[in-house]
Amino acid sequence: MPSGIARVNGTSLYYEVAGSGEPVALVHGFALDSRMWDDQVDALAEGHRVIRYDVRGFGRSEPPDGKPYSRAEDLKALLEHLGIGSADIVGLSMGGSVAVSFALSFPEMTRKLILADSALNGYDWSSEWESSWEAIGGRAKSAGEKAANALWLDHPLFAPAREKHSVAARLAQMVDGYSGWHWVNDDPLRVSDPADASRLTEVRSPALIVLGERDLPDFHRIAAILQERIPDSRTSKLQGVGHMVNMEAPEQFNELVLDFLKIPSRRLA
Repeated sequence: MPSGIARVNGTSLYYEVAGSGEPVALVHGFALDSRMWDDQVDALAEGHRVIRYDVRGFGRSEPPDGKPYSRAEDLKALLEHLGIGSADIVGLSMGGSVAVSFALSFPEMTRKLILADSALNGYDWSSEWESSWEAIGGRAKSAGEKAANALWLDHPLFAPAREKHSVAARLAQMVDGYSGWHWVNDDPLRVSDPADASRLTEVRSPALIVLGERDLPDFHRIAAILQERIPDSRTSKLQGVGHMVNMEAPEQFNELVLDFLKIPSRRLA
């Protein structure tokens, strides 16, 4: 599979490309990397040009350097580096929030959105989620990044995925390999103002919202917000699986995505 390093926006992003046809970009979740899409690449590449990459600060991409940056702008720069003018964007969790930001910032480059168990910039997280996040940050300060990674991997978010041995092993490999940069550094990530959550009615691309039935309540609430506010959107709930829908139920996930991509693309004015 062709791979490379794109030197864009003052950083270096690792990427891989497979197949040919209409471009599809895959954006991974927090503390993970592009390997989480292993079960999707071959299926999508049969009829699409598939781009997957490591977001700044994850996998084999460089960490932030202290200067403000935008994940949506990084994705735009990567696509332009590859000579791609527009693409379908697939994102899970953090990757979903990147996809939404990209669609709002660069609507002319966004064909369709697939938002799997998506996060959302501007969403008001529950006290339970905030407490768990603070606990991981505290562990990093007291015991180091690797201890924080272990606590993250043990988070209820991944409980359904941990029930599947092969999925658990792959998740552990990615999380164990995560540098932990975000646990111990102030991320100069630049987010939109007003926040994306208040601008969802401006999304002009068709959106498929995929939700694992066993995911945490916060992600169910986000999915409901996306469905309610994105004008051309639909939701598919996968039964018996949790947050990592693409890894826990790859065949079902791939079928949903491929069927959605086959629908003739139409953008709202």
